[in-house]
Amino acid sequence: MAGYDNIKGKGFDSRTTDEQREIAKIAGQKSGETRRKKANFRKTLNALLTAKIDSPEWEPLLRELGVDCTLESALNMAMIKEGLAGNVKAYVAVRDTIGQSTQSEVEIERQRMEIEKQKIEIERLRKQLNDHKEEYESDGFMDALKASAAEFVKGADDFIET
Repeated sequence: MAGYDNIKGKGFDSRTTDEQREIAKIAGQKSGETRRKKANFRKTLNALLTAKIDSPEWEPLLRELGVDCTLESALNMAMIKEGLAGNVKAYVAVRDTIGQSTQSEVEIERQRMEIEKQKIEIERLRKQLNDHKEEYESDGFMDALKASAAEFVKGADDFIET
């Protein structure tokens, strides 16, 4: 079950606003640290992958294919080699990396059309909502209701005073 019931009685509902603010501050700081660590990891990995490879096994093959002699190229070749050897996971990784899909063109087009249909329906509902909003704003019903409520409250006050 989602919502407040999950945390009720766990201490969160009994904390003061200052305590909750302090906890949120600490959480934000930790989140920033984690994001920085992940960014540094990506930078380091990119630097390592673009480093030149010095391998008698891979360098001649990569040069013959006309690609850069980097660790990234060697890693890609190793994945392809594994896929050729029958490793299905390596094949799937290569296929997904180059953007091939197991879906047919017809299925992809059907999904695009469904998304477009949903966008049109959302736009129609927005227009309908705006039309109704204008009707309610312009018909004076809310003003009359407010006036009636004010009269009722005034009458109730008079009744209470007597």
